[in-house]
Amino acid sequence: MYSRLNTTIESISEIAVSPERKAILQTLVDYIQANVSAGKSIRLNFICTHNSRRSHLSQIWAQTMAFHFGIKNVFCYSGGTEATAMFPKVGETLGNQGFEIQKLSQESNPVYAVKFDENEPTVICFSKKFDDVFNPTSEFGAIMTCSSADEGCPFIAGADVRLPIRYDDPKAFDGTDLMNAKYAERSLEIAAEMYYVFSTIKS
Repeated sequence: MYSRLNTTIESISEIAVSPERKAILQTLVDYIQANVSAGKSIRLNFICTHNSRRSHLSQIWAQTMAFHFGIKNVFCYSGGTEATAMFPKVGETLGNQGFEIQKLSQESNPVYAVKFDENEPTVICFSKKFDDVFNPTSEFGAIMTCSSADEGCPFIAGADVRLPIRYDDPKAFDGTDLMNAKYAERSLEIAAEMYYVFSTIKS
């Protein structure tokens, strides 16, 4: 793993996850553990309204933490109830925290390559609907990262489970003096919770 990202993860390990959040995350822990114990692949689709911020942060940090803790056969995806674009500040924030980010296309919905390790597969990020052909169609966990997607999508076809694990939208701080700090804060909050989830899995 890249050294700067390792340093970020060391600091993340010191972030406390509250008992209330641990209770919410337990459903995800149970889903992952059941699949690991059964020798199955783990597919996680993180879903938010626009697939522009929280769902991408969750997808990337979950994939990273699975690797960090040596949990094999974990494949993370993201989607929205509609497609827009991955917000540029997300890539910038992750780059500042140690990921290698490459913008692969220039259209209104760009494709980004996100790497956490020199030799591991690249995480491909772009905005898409949760049921896009890029995402799995069965045997996956649907993780609802915002309240509007959770309420607007009561049924996710093909999902084994549907788990509401919600995060506040850093979009609320776009264009303000707090923007950089709040995106970094939200990314680290999600990272800390994915760290906790994968640290509890027994392989």
